[in-house]
Amino acid sequence: MSGAAPLPGGGRHARDAVVTGIGFCLPGDGHPVFTADDLWNIASRGASCLTQSNAYYGSVDLSDAMFDEHLPDIVPFFSRHYTAAHRFGLVSMAQACSDAELDPYSGDLADAAILAGRGGIDANIDSYLAVLRADPDTIRVTEAMELFVAAEQAVTPSDVALVQGALSRSKGPNFTVSCGCASSAVQIGNARRLIAGGEVDLAVVTGVDIFSVKLIRNIQRLLQGAQKTYEIIRSDDMPALLPSFDSLMRPYDRRADCINHGEGSVTVIMESREHATRRGAHLYGQVLAQATTRDGLTNPLASDETGRELVSAVRRCLADRWEIGQVPYVHGGSDGNVVVTAFEANAIKELYGSAAQDLLMTSQEGCFGHNGAPAGCLGVALTLLMMERGQVCPTANCEQPADNLTFDPVPGVRTRPLDFDYALSFNYQVGGVKSAILLASPDV
Repeated sequence: MSGAAPLPGGGRHARDAVVTGIGFCLPGDGHPVFTADDLWNIASRGASCLTQSNAYYGSVDLSDAMFDEHLPDIVPFFSRHYTAAHRFGLVSMAQACSDAELDPYSGDLADAAILAGRGGIDANIDSYLAVLRADPDTIRVTEAMELFVAAEQAVTPSDVALVQGALSRSKGPNFTVSCGCASSAVQIGNARRLIAGGEVDLAVVTGVDIFSVKLIRNIQRLLQGAQKTYEIIRSDDMPALLPSFDSLMRPYDRRADCINHGEGSVTVIMESREHATRRGAHLYGQVLAQATTRDGLTNPLASDETGRELVSAVRRCLADRWEIGQVPYVHGGSDGNVVVTAFEANAIKELYGSAAQDLLMTSQEGCFGHNGAPAGCLGVALTLLMMERGQVCPTANCEQPADNLTFDPVPGVRTRPLDFDYALSFNYQVGGVKSAILLASPDV
């Protein structure tokens, strides 16, 4: 928290980082999820939008008409070279701006920070290969120009931030963080620090990723072929191979044996309290702190099942200002991987002690699939909606809670009433990276 003078009404400060807008471009039930109400309709029922075609997958199915409805004034010279990542990121940004009552076309984002989180590179490959395979001696001039524009927009991880910056006409900070599934969570923390330090009054944070279905299917086939050999050479410090993708993911369920991937984008608008109050914005809640740690293992693919560094991340967030007993809900980062469940269960036991059994901790990854970089922004948006509505969404696809859980995963398909002012949201990256975000209702 900043050292700015308190505002009237308790511990509120001018430089508090508050959330004023949320927007989505996620898999839905017959229609993509765009709005807060769309999201709540899925998550509050524990509904799964995953479909099966050899492997379960969450597909956005964004049509050209839907894109044009959200962004009618994009210059075709650029837009015809947009990848799915560009399109998803722009739609969620447009929706979040609408939700926050901000108009990027009239200069409302002129001084904003435009921050993107990207984990995968699947959306960049076609543009990269098209340029790599082009013959400069035979290609027509017009085709060369088209390839150049496509490549400049799409061959780097900064692809989405690039086009979002152009849409917003922002003159503020504009950069991308890439650390897998923790990417947008880290950017939430960066936005909070930029706001607390007075560098910006407004930040647009977006997480976007595409996981190629073809790649997932090929990985599945490779794993099936390698499994027997791997088991022979595997040592105690090597993880089991990734589980299969051909059954339904079930976080915190005793039958959990797989991860299902998805695609999409989530955008969160963050402002200084002073800026948001001045323009009469609706406040979803506050981002109080964010911390990132790593397990320190030599294996680049493993995680420490003790959960020690997740505990460390939480304690860094709480510092000496808050107590863990003030936090009755945690938005978990479980993707159905039993290793993730293990270190979460151990961390919660260490943090809460005997009170862990009363903690509500849920995951909605089974709603939309494990979508990588959007997970951090999605966790923030969904947790603040739960806090605002006084209801905790169930863990999607969890029906029979696993025996080793130290918390209540809210199984089933109904929300659980809970009046709470503080919450934590967790995200992880392969290699033992842990992110924790401390959230609060607007006026505590």
